[in-house]
Amino acid sequence: MDMDIGTLRTLAENAAKDGDAEKAAELWCRIIALRPRDAIAYYKYGNALKNLAQLSAALENYDTAISLDPSYSNAFCNRGVVLEQLGRIEDAAESYQSAIALNPGDALSQYNRGTVLVELGRLDEALQSFDAAIAIAPNYAEALCNRGNVLKELKRWDAALADYDRSIEIHPGFAEAYFNRGLLRQSRKEAAAALADLDKAVEINPRHVTALWNRGVLLGVLQQWDAALASIDAAIAIAPECVEAHFNRAEALVQMKRPAAAVESYDRVSALAPTTPYLIGNRLFAKLNVCDWRSLDADLQRLTADFTDKGSKTVPFHFLALTDDPSLQERAARSWVTSEYPPDETLPSIVQDSADRRIRLGYFSADFGNHPVSLLAAELFETHDRSRFDVIAFSFGPAMRDPMRARLERAFDRFIDVSGMTDEEAALLARSLGIDIAIDLGGHTGGARTGIFALRAAPIQINYLGYLGTMGADYMDYVIADRTVITAETEPYFTEKIIYLPDTFQVNDRKREISPRVFRREELGLPANGFVFCCFNSSYKILPATFASWMRILTRVPGSVLMLVAGDGTLEANLRAQAEQHGVEANRLVFAGRLPPPEYLARYRAADLFLDTLPYNAGATASDALWAGLPVLTCLGKTFAGRMAASLLKAIELPELITHTRQEYEELAVTLAANPARLAAIKSRLEKNTSTSPLFDTTRFTRTLEKAYAGIHGRALARRPPSHIDVQ
Repeated sequence: MDMDIGTLRTLAENAAKDGDAEKAAELWCRIIALRPRDAIAYYKYGNALKNLAQLSAALENYDTAISLDPSYSNAFCNRGVVLEQLGRIEDAAESYQSAIALNPGDALSQYNRGTVLVELGRLDEALQSFDAAIAIAPNYAEALCNRGNVLKELKRWDAALADYDRSIEIHPGFAEAYFNRGLLRQSRKEAAAALADLDKAVEINPRHVTALWNRGVLLGVLQQWDAALASIDAAIAIAPECVEAHFNRAEALVQMKRPAAAVESYDRVSALAPTTPYLIGNRLFAKLNVCDWRSLDADLQRLTADFTDKGSKTVPFHFLALTDDPSLQERAARSWVTSEYPPDETLPSIVQDSADRRIRLGYFSADFGNHPVSLLAAELFETHDRSRFDVIAFSFGPAMRDPMRARLERAFDRFIDVSGMTDEEAALLARSLGIDIAIDLGGHTGGARTGIFALRAAPIQINYLGYLGTMGADYMDYVIADRTVITAETEPYFTEKIIYLPDTFQVNDRKREISPRVFRREELGLPANGFVFCCFNSSYKILPATFASWMRILTRVPGSVLMLVAGDGTLEANLRAQAEQHGVEANRLVFAGRLPPPEYLARYRAADLFLDTLPYNAGATASDALWAGLPVLTCLGKTFAGRMAASLLKAIELPELITHTRQEYEELAVTLAANPARLAAIKSRLEKNTSTSPLFDTTRFTRTLEKAYAGIHGRALARRPPSHIDVQ
């Protein structure tokens, strides 16, 4: 009998070594029949069943082994593995702890316990387990790598990097260590080094799906969009149901100006994982970019349902175009900040202490280049009074190489590229430079670095120009506005205190060059005769109600056309189909391509009247039209974004172009088209007012804004809290 058992054991052990789990299971089962109280046999049978993915049966055998031998530490360890695979994470942690209690020198149990504690979010305890595993086995590369992951989560960057380095030193072919080191370097804004690590991870393991799509994300950060898409597509080829890969593919396509293709990828995500964070809003915004309005109302309802006290995964910028409800925009911003950018108290508190020197302004932006924010504000930076203000740029966008970027680099006293810094490093730099007032020119727009402001870059922080609504963040002290864009009724929906400028909130650049080129109608695709309406606002601002107004206007003005910004082909097809549904010939929509800024401005002169959008008005485009001599017709909304064109029209002293209802908007458009003399008189006044009214008086605007800066700085020096102010 003993000989038979011995032979069976040998055969079972050999089968296990050869990877034949099925044969091993059969042999251990026979041994148990012969020796029903053999704890080792139950343990080994459990191992074979685990390898066959028969997890519940494996667990029963480990439990039996432990009941027969309560000191069986290996059985507790492998029992923990099975419990982990069954999703019983708390039970797995307890089982690993039992193994450690029986055998404190068991590095594997310490390591396994660390991994499940990470999953449970108990990072400090996980760190202790990995520390113990490494103390037992100093060359335990996997434990070093995982300890690095925990240290990264705890923001102990240098210690995490040292663990990854050591792990790679021990095991040069360890793809996961390169991958994790790459993610750490990416979070520290070390893009080139991060890409090298992700490249190495993929070289070692070409089927490392997570490394492939993360590599794609990083290539996107580096503006290498074609390579980014190729890397993400490689991940999808290996794992067609990888939600993250499809989602990031969609994000890349949006940046590549291919919104229709992006919607297809978002749809794939929706089919795979409909509750994916950001999905509803990002998909809807991509659809808006091609004017695909199907299920618009239902999508908006789903978005608003996402708001919770714990925050949401919906970008608040989307709501500027989707709703004219200021309370909804405020809820969206607050919910986003709660979820993504809550106040960060990592750094010590900061106080104002610069009474004896010039006020130091820090302008923060991802858009220092050929971008509407810079096209509006360039002369402001140049015009600041250097006897009273130091003016410093903090740039965290891509390094644009265009004439505007060169101009801006000359305009500031210091131009600092912080794109390679973490939020904390950028905030610390601003503090070390003694920035008194930090002005965020982006808010919740693309490329934002809200985390810098959550840490407090300066004693006073201002939301200005780039984001036309409240940021919903208590660490933003002020927003720059005027009494048109924010009214007494909407003031409560701003978490910031309001700096009310007397004329308009929007700065303008008088130095913008308009090409002398005179466009012929035929070269723009316009008919030889007929009234030309235009709107060069971004396509996401065109919603069904606005488009319906435009179609009614075209119907009532025979021979008229509407010139819009061209898209990727899908936009044109969608809008032409919509026009036909309204009974308007598709060829009455004319789509204009992109031009260099001077020629783009000159093209406005080929139109007769600019038709604005609601709920998100023209801002920079309204200023462009007015600067070029083209009247802008707007309809007054309720939100900041829905009232900014009215602010500009008041500042250029053409308030008669501000309407209050869609019907009034349509009637005035038709009336002006039918009365050339009346429209010519408005154009004549516009030409005169361009040089005499406040809208394009940049020096006046700058001095007024400086008065505001000095006032809020004085309040801070006096230790007085932020308060609404009207600047006279």
